[in-house]
Amino acid sequence: MENSHTPTLASPDIETPPPATKRTSTNGHITNGAGRAGSEPVDPTALSKALKDMEDVGRVRQRTPGASPSRKRQRVYGDRFIPNREGQDLQASFSLLHDDASPATPLKAKKRTPHGELHFQKTEEANRTFSTLLRSELFDTTIPQPTPPSLSPDLTSPHSTTINDPSRSRTPPTNFSSSSLPASLTPSTPHKNLFTYMSPRHHTNISGHPTPSRTPQSRHGPNLNARSDLYSLSPVRFDSQRLLLSPRKAPRAVSKVPFKVLDAPDLADDFYLNLVDWGGSNILGVGLGSCVYMWNSTSGRVTKLCELQDDIVTSVSWIQRGTHVSIGTNKGLVQIWDAEKQRRLRTMTGHTARVGALAWNDHILTSGSRDRLIFHRDVRQPDQYLRKLVGHKQEVCGLRWNTEDGQLASGGNDNKLMVWDKLSGTPLWKFSEHTAAVKAIAWSPHQHNLLASGGGTADRRIKFWNTSTGTCIQELDTGSQVCNLAWSKNSNELVSTHGYSQNQIVVWKYPSMTQVASLTGHTYRVLYLAMSPDGQTVVTGAGDETLRFWKCFGKKERDGVGGEGAGARMERWGVIR
Repeated sequence: MENSHTPTLASPDIETPPPATKRTSTNGHITNGAGRAGSEPVDPTALSKALKDMEDVGRVRQRTPGASPSRKRQRVYGDRFIPNREGQDLQASFSLLHDDASPATPLKAKKRTPHGELHFQKTEEANRTFSTLLRSELFDTTIPQPTPPSLSPDLTSPHSTTINDPSRSRTPPTNFSSSSLPASLTPSTPHKNLFTYMSPRHHTNISGHPTPSRTPQSRHGPNLNARSDLYSLSPVRFDSQRLLLSPRKAPRAVSKVPFKVLDAPDLADDFYLNLVDWGGSNILGVGLGSCVYMWNSTSGRVTKLCELQDDIVTSVSWIQRGTHVSIGTNKGLVQIWDAEKQRRLRTMTGHTARVGALAWNDHILTSGSRDRLIFHRDVRQPDQYLRKLVGHKQEVCGLRWNTEDGQLASGGNDNKLMVWDKLSGTPLWKFSEHTAAVKAIAWSPHQHNLLASGGGTADRRIKFWNTSTGTCIQELDTGSQVCNLAWSKNSNELVSTHGYSQNQIVVWKYPSMTQVASLTGHTYRVLYLAMSPDGQTVVTGAGDETLRFWKCFGKKERDGVGGEGAGARMERWGVIR
């Protein structure tokens, strides 16, 4: 059989016929792959057409990229920091940011520093200033707010929304959805970056013109304003410079270390007692065992006032003005001493158990006892008591007079807080919201009928009451036993001392109740608290038998000769021009 040799096809690009597939038949002869043995010869015309088709297919494959076709090619971005506002809703993107202009989902959870730390307050102030400056630089006078009132779109113009500047509209994404909502309400998905950046050759503004590369000149000639941003050497505008240079109130620094520590041996670790009080004559009285000592803050001298025979001191309280001090004893007696002459004036009876709470209102001395009774005593009269109040079911451990409004607040171990009007024998209000003993009681010197109270270990809350309406205004869980409360005389702040389990002293800002400072140092419950006459210093006592002095508050705007309350405020009107 004759062999027909066909030229070999090396590549589809060469116009030569492809090689015929050769195979061996069963009888050993080589046959042409174009047909079976004994088939007709190949048609040259059909072969040429087939070769031409294969050549065309090869050319198409050359034009096709090697990689498989993917989704639509995205916009090419460069490294030039030119904001691209196309297809973005800046208002929605800015609103999704945190108030501090931080990403909504931080990469790492940062440990929060307590609000009372001075460096934390400075950092927060710096962050707020930077956020304000950044808004001013980016948006000038049209600063978007977290919930702007003009966010509602114009339904008649579904493709743009104008805010303040008609020449600038927010352009929605180019791929409009089939939803019936306006495009301004369906922006592209915002993320933590407010802007995206692209190369200058692709960047055009909303009008379709390239971004100008030169500072525009005034159409009326050169700008001669010396305060113009054209002549400024600062990287920020003049308004931003004025913001940075404006004076700011520095955060108040509260020392974390007491400036004085006194030893107080035999200072009882008893929640229900009140053994420390600071008198108007600037003398601190402390009950230690069966004795009462006086510490003169001016001279630093310590004087022993008295020593009880077969009895224990359970409470100490100074009169508002003068040198008289009252002492409650474990046997239920109430003694009045003249501290200046160190002489006992009288002893009053009536209680059958220890007197753990005393409170003065001018010449009226009120005592609360473990026998659940409260006595009003007029120290000018020979009678033992003027009025007996019955209301508490367990020991009375807290007493405070509101000398301005003539109201008395009492707290007991029965978890009750009661408010008595003047010398009335019936309580004006009975509050049962506390779930533990109520010893911490304080009246606000800055607002009428505002009472603060604190509960014990099972409660841990500070509550604020409006005694004119009998309602609870506010409450706060402090996390530990509230032992004492005292309002600042110079600012709208208050200080609380705590027991189980943190033993700390906390200064609070009212009414926000943010911590100004948290002071630690006592190793036992901080059961005793007193404030200096000038309202700047507080002294705390604990079962660790120490007295610690803390500088917590600033000076008064104008010191008056009058005492606390209305007298101090009336002193401001004492100068007649």
